[in-house]
Amino acid sequence: MKVPRVLIIAGSDSGGGAGIQADLKTVSVLGAFGMTAITALTAQNTTGVYGVIELPPEFVAQQIEVCVTDIGCDAVKTGMLANAQIIEVVAEQVRKHNLTPLVVDPVMIAKSGAPLLRPDAIDALKTKLFPLATVITPNLHEAKALTGMEIRSLEEMREAAKRLHELGPKFVVVKGGHLEGTEESIDILYDGSEFTEFKAPRYQTKNTHGTGCIFASAIAAGLAAGLDIKAAVKQAKEFITAAIKEALPLGKGHGPANPMAWGVKRDA
Repeated sequence: MKVPRVLIIAGSDSGGGAGIQADLKTVSVLGAFGMTAITALTAQNTTGVYGVIELPPEFVAQQIEVCVTDIGCDAVKTGMLANAQIIEVVAEQVRKHNLTPLVVDPVMIAKSGAPLLRPDAIDALKTKLFPLATVITPNLHEAKALTGMEIRSLEEMREAAKRLHELGPKFVVVKGGHLEGTEESIDILYDGSEFTEFKAPRYQTKNTHGTGCIFASAIAAGLAAGLDIKAAVKQAKEFITAAIKEALPLGKGHGPANPMAWGVKRDA
């Protein structure tokens, strides 16, 4: 029996709602074996990020090295990368070990508004990692930071996807969860020539902590299992929609989306 293997390169969320913790829950629910290379430790809960310790880049590289040379992997997902030096060593490891498919979630800002990527690292993300990516998954805030353009409509989402595709990834998913004035949550996949829309009901809840992490990890788990990109994004969209619908009202701030909802949904 071959178990899909997913290597997750991201930060730790002590509150368990996002980061490595959410990633591992997600890939496990989807039947994959998750490994981790932790880039940063955060002291955070549902109300905010209260402390960050960035790990030495060479130790991040060592974590990747020991996982892939022994266990191997069928897909890689990156989340919080913290700084330019970590981005550079991750890119080196991806090239050295031909780590593909690669899902890059360009994590920049926490749900609470706390920065999770140093400003001078944005160029490194765009020039070092995006060209290696199978797919990148920015939300509207991240897409704006990466392109410099305002995004207030589906047409502007498509234009942002085009601009981001020019940076080198094979596919771009621009997530429309923050788009105002739409009854549905619409994500757009762009392959360089065609757009595909993925629609889901929009649930009104403040408990959306970890949604970006969960979505990108679900794509990685799907790709690791052999799904093509459209099928992997479709499954991830259904997965995150269930996680938001059944979000957990924990803590005093933004409670976590619930990746375990998928198992309940599928068994019902």
